[in-house]
Amino acid sequence: MESVKVFLLSWVGDNRWWILAVFLIVLASALSAWLLARFVQRLARRAERTMNPWDDALVGAMMPPGAALIWLLGLSLAASRAGHATGAEIFSLAESVREIGLILVITWFAWRFSRNVEHNLRDPRYMGKPMDATTVRAMGKLVRASIVITAAMVIMQFLGYSISGVLAFGGIGGLAVGFAAKDLLANFFGGLMIYLDRPFAVGDWVRSPDKEIEGTVEDIGWRLTRIRTFDKRPLYIPNGIFAQIAVENPSRMLNRRIYETIGIRYQDAPLVGPIVADVKAMLQQHPEIDTNQTLIVNFNSFAPSSLDFFVYTFTRTTDWVRYHEIKQDVLLRILQIVEGYGASCAFPTSTLHIAELPGANSPG
Repeated sequence: MESVKVFLLSWVGDNRWWILAVFLIVLASALSAWLLARFVQRLARRAERTMNPWDDALVGAMMPPGAALIWLLGLSLAASRAGHATGAEIFSLAESVREIGLILVITWFAWRFSRNVEHNLRDPRYMGKPMDATTVRAMGKLVRASIVITAAMVIMQFLGYSISGVLAFGGIGGLAVGFAAKDLLANFFGGLMIYLDRPFAVGDWVRSPDKEIEGTVEDIGWRLTRIRTFDKRPLYIPNGIFAQIAVENPSRMLNRRIYETIGIRYQDAPLVGPIVADVKAMLQQHPEIDTNQTLIVNFNSFAPSSLDFFVYTFTRTTDWVRYHEIKQDVLLRILQIVEGYGASCAFPTSTLHIAELPGANSPG
């Protein structure tokens, strides 16, 4: 026991007590990080009981930035204590590292919070009517860009760089950059116009009559829009292109049209009127035909091999697969009506008239 006392007295006398202080600070940091993790887990369980997009986003953003903040403060305090005890120059950087690290941790937390909010606002579990995915993504990208730019400017100011000088350089160099990156800026503003005008959104089926562009929109970036074609190939289109072409968005159609021409044989001419009337009555009673839209069934043409009438109507659905099922049903019903009258649909025929040759019937 006496030897232990002598050792402790000699150890303290040699000013090595700071090692114990550093150890205790690191231990306290580890314990605090563990307690914070447990506390955040309990908060997360409570937040799951409510369908509020904001509290779930906040709790989800707390870790691991919260643990990083505790370790940053603890290690910087331990380094400062070691620096005072030893006088080593390297420990003098602890305060600067702490300040910059604090900015980075706050930026990390804000970035995660914005990502979580963006996800929750598009999730039907949190929103009875989820917000438009394209708009939410655009706002999320703008918020995160603002967070990063603000953090960078604060760090530059802390390091002694003049923010006004940087802004002045940006104003002077903006012209040169603008000329050098003309296409890049055109794509950026093209993406901005897509976010503002919203001619299409993620998940829409789009096509262009001016270019060979058709498929489903997967992502709208600031420079490129990614479209997945129907043969599953990715198509990357610079946003500036959309300012120069017409874009059709079939996903936003209200109905799909059935427009077909049916030909009846000429020998069935007396039956054309009743057939047309029955086809029109069938369409008016069909549950999948939208009778509030234009509905026309009329005889309209003396074709070379047939008497033609046309069907012009709209389905209630806009789903591509369901539309073709309805169209098939309509055409089969029309065929049944035609055959029910004993008539037949015409097919191309030709009649050949052979003139009698002079003297063909003369005797001998």
